[in-house]
Amino acid sequence: MPTLTAEKLIIAFHKLSNFLNQPDDDFNRVIDSALNHNAWFQPEEVRRSLTSLKDMLSPAPLEKWFEQVTVTEVPKKIGMILAGNIPMVGFHDILCVLATGNTAMIKLSSSDDKLLPALLKQLINFEPALTERIIFTERLKDFDAIIATGSNNSSRYFDYYFGKVPNIIRKNRNSIAVLDGKESSEEIALLGHDIFDYFGLGCRNVSKVYLPEGYEIKNFFEPLESFQPIINHFKYNNNYDYNKSIYLVNAEPHFDNGFVLLKEDAGLSSPLAVLFFEYYASLEELNEKLKGIQEQIQCVVSHADLKLESDVVSFGQSQHPQLWDYADNINTIEFLNSL
Repeated sequence: MPTLTAEKLIIAFHKLSNFLNQPDDDFNRVIDSALNHNAWFQPEEVRRSLTSLKDMLSPAPLEKWFEQVTVTEVPKKIGMILAGNIPMVGFHDILCVLATGNTAMIKLSSSDDKLLPALLKQLINFEPALTERIIFTERLKDFDAIIATGSNNSSRYFDYYFGKVPNIIRKNRNSIAVLDGKESSEEIALLGHDIFDYFGLGCRNVSKVYLPEGYEIKNFFEPLESFQPIINHFKYNNNYDYNKSIYLVNAEPHFDNGFVLLKEDAGLSSPLAVLFFEYYASLEELNEKLKGIQEQIQCVVSHADLKLESDVVSFGQSQHPQLWDYADNINTIEFLNSL
């Protein structure tokens, strides 16, 4: 098996970043045809994901990240079960496996089985030694470790089958926003990206907002008007209509701006086209509440100076993770380096 070095890998990932800035005609055709296989993968959403990956792989952050990476000389086979809720959501895990010199045995999600192979084909073009480190399979076997992403239900299945090998098994998580009422219209508009990018299907999408007592809902709704065209997507619209009808039939109080429903609810995981909210009386009370549900939260969007006892992401940035923003706060590189 050809030797891989950190230098070779950094060069290959740099080249991929440059490629994503200006994809060739073949890759553009894959982007444009993705919605034929998954109606959520509209070209603008796929390109949004590619822009995020391009920025993630830019030279300075990539080289900084590689300082904590050890490229093994004895590759392990890492079985990977990928999600497909948003375009190329599994790329970061694959990147971690390849960066550490290991072999990625990939079981793709049927929801995203065209984009990732096309992307990894480009990566192999830039570094042919990766050919033997990327294996697509329908049935995982003979692996040394597992990284699996799924729902709370599928995680029990994963635990049963893969619990005896080193593993990272991810469950459902949701992202939240915390407002203090001092946000500008521009900041709320940026929060709209955290809510609506990828139609709200990602675990880094905000599904719940915590508002200070007495907050005026119109101050939240008005800056979001630019996202109104989301209602024109037929699957999103179907979810909006369905949830609206349920709330109306059951006489459940809610706010409605014509493209998203805002409902007061203690839960974190809101249905598609619905945003849950909850009022808080004090930050002390809220911090205590968030401590109790920390394992269910992917990220928190808020002002950095709000004195929350959680790491926060700036408005509009939840879907632009850095290389070191590991899912579920589990450092994938440390896990792989420890094998």
